[in-house]
Amino acid sequence: MKIGRREIGSAQRVMVIAEIGVNHDGSVTRALELVSAASRAGADAVKLQVFRAEQLMHTGAGFAEYQTQRVHDATPVDMLRRYELDDAALRRISDAIVNAGMEPIATAFSPGDVGRVAAIASCIKIASPDLVNRPLLARAIATGLPLILSTGASDADEIEATCDYLALCRAKFALLHCVSSYPVSLDAARLCWIRRLAQHRVPVGYSDHTTELIAGALSVTAGACVVEKHLTYDTRAQGPDHAASADEAGFAEYVRLIRIAETMRGVDAPRVVLPCETDVRTVSRQSLVAVRNIAIGEEITESSITTQRPGTGLPALFVDRVIGRRAARAIVGGAMLSASDIEGFDA
Repeated sequence: MKIGRREIGSAQRVMVIAEIGVNHDGSVTRALELVSAASRAGADAVKLQVFRAEQLMHTGAGFAEYQTQRVHDATPVDMLRRYELDDAALRRISDAIVNAGMEPIATAFSPGDVGRVAAIASCIKIASPDLVNRPLLARAIATGLPLILSTGASDADEIEATCDYLALCRAKFALLHCVSSYPVSLDAARLCWIRRLAQHRVPVGYSDHTTELIAGALSVTAGACVVEKHLTYDTRAQGPDHAASADEAGFAEYVRLIRIAETMRGVDAPRVVLPCETDVRTVSRQSLVAVRNIAIGEEITESSITTQRPGTGLPALFVDRVIGRRAARAIVGGAMLSASDIEGFDA
């Protein structure tokens, strides 16, 4: 799967997405500052959120519990209206992302906003609550852009049904493990679920709502090839997402730990002996050695041989194939055995 100029997959460099979300507080200037911060911190992509409050929210909509603790607006519509960005602002921010060498990604929350996202982003993000939103998914698929779907607050059957639908529509998509809590407690992070997503045979990753800077790196060791984290100018700022975000310094450390983790994880391939192991393998493995003189034609017994380092002779692995056979020639005590010393032995 390709997002803009970047290939995404288990054999590729991990894509780190700085989620600006609504942490710009409705200010284009602040959004541009966060784009610059994301670039300095080493992000590969920056994600925006595109919505129109009245279109997204029904008059009966309420606040999530975590929002009531961090915002003081009368209604969710009032809250979201403060964070809306018009098309000109979105284009300006997207251009800044591209000029900084990063990929612009944006979340569409309503079918009517998919076109606005497609105009400024190289990938469409589908937020966790909309994993099962077929009208939104259908509109997003129709753009032909790759999709990234978060899976928070969904069960396995819902994820499977959506994956079947996307596959039927021939959509290009990735799945992110996510827990829809802000912030997520350590015991609820469930990074082990990243491997479960891999069974759908698409790129998988992690949308991180924890406050632990090591969480992204741990997700990489669990198989994530895309990691998304909220970026803010101040984790103490007033607003719904600042507390579950990282500031620039924290985000830079977050990226640094991810790069260490992906280096240590390596490429998923069949197990082989690595070049750096060859010396130790040769020196430290053990060979079969005669503990006394063994005459030609004499049966080799368990008591007549032992194992010693280095592993340059007949490997100790073959002991059961050697015992009970006869010596093809006289073997001097202390000599390492070779295949030619044993009658009928074929290594």
